[in-house]
Amino acid sequence: MSRKGILTIISGFSGVGKGTLVQGLMNQYDGYALSVSATTRNPRDGEVDGVNYFFRTREEFEAMIGNGELLEHAEYVNNYYGTPRAYVEGMLNDGKDVILEIEIQGARQIKEKMPEAVSIFIMPPDAQTLRKRLVGRGTETAEVIDKRLKRAVEESEGIEEYDYILVNDVLSESVEKLHNIIQSNHNDSDRNLEFINKIREDVKVFSEGE
Repeated sequence: MSRKGILTIISGFSGVGKGTLVQGLMNQYDGYALSVSATTRNPRDGEVDGVNYFFRTREEFEAMIGNGELLEHAEYVNNYYGTPRAYVEGMLNDGKDVILEIEIQGARQIKEKMPEAVSIFIMPPDAQTLRKRLVGRGTETAEVIDKRLKRAVEESEGIEEYDYILVNDVLSESVEKLHNIIQSNHNDSDRNLEFINKIREDVKVFSEGE
């Protein structure tokens, strides 16, 4: 039985460790692929088209919007960012489980177009831990930390929309839990209708033959 991949949406508060968690998943398990976004911003040193981003002109990006080629898109600081449908669907059809790290607004757009996608919100063990992680980076000003905490308040309003929450406490355990959530969804009956119908028809043929 050929297996189609699952698109998994990963969201969470800034500082909760989403990137580290996803990287741990990619390093430890086979069969995963990261979604590559399209953007109108210029490539930075070392960035490669089709690997880090799909770099497009503003005109090309707006044509993609008009043609329905994006699962979601948004504009930040005069540049567009979005998720190309063809790339994601191609990886899924190849059997890869595609990981997409995105904010809640983009997650909502994707769930509208692909309701079968699995959405997971990454949580800290508690709010105090989240603040410690933000402060502990040592790279952010007090003003930036305060803005991110205020943003976290806004993001917390949409957590119930996600299929799962995952508390990121011990990294190794969280990576394993993330993997198990995604893999368990492969057994969902709605994802196996073709297989179910084949078995049903074969059983019917056998019973009539007897």
